[in-house]
Amino acid sequence: MIETLKVRLPDRPLFVVGHSLGGQLIGMIPNRDLIDGVVMVASGSGYWRDTAQNTPRTSLLMFHLLVPPLTALFGYFPGKTLRVIGNLPRGVIGQWRRWCLHPEYMIGVEGDSVRADFATLKTPMLLLSFTDDELMSAVSTESLHRFYANASIEHQRIAPSDLGVVRIGHFGFFRRHSEQTLWPLSTQWLEQRL
Repeated sequence: MIETLKVRLPDRPLFVVGHSLGGQLIGMIPNRDLIDGVVMVASGSGYWRDTAQNTPRTSLLMFHLLVPPLTALFGYFPGKTLRVIGNLPRGVIGQWRRWCLHPEYMIGVEGDSVRADFATLKTPMLLLSFTDDELMSAVSTESLHRFYANASIEHQRIAPSDLGVVRIGHFGFFRRHSEQTLWPLSTQWLEQRL
């Protein structure tokens, strides 16, 4: 997709918006050097100890008590039935489990080549995180900063009260009520880079 856009629109900047995992994976995109800017929304490391307040208990339950036996029994993780993340193939849930149980998340599991890939990214980035995010804590967000060691990251940590709203949470940025409060933060940042 990135290559196709650069071929079709060679004179236009290419910006990527990544939510949660979408912000985590930018460093693993093979042609990441073609990206001119990144907006990450509610992104942070998924290491279970660094996640938001109630998430560590849930993560331990899921990754130790649910994932191994259910994946072995069904050949995939039946998350849709459990109303947890949806159905995932054996390899996907296995990789995600390994990542979440390692203190350096994907970098620690995938090794030095992935660490080097993340370090090569020098693209300007805007990271929007929220104090009431039920999945990503301030610690997990800062961990993600360290993955992108050489990128220019502007981090805005926002409390709902900063915007005069009751709740933002992990998914609130994409809800219609954020059009007047949160969306301008990303559009202004992107416009400055045009």
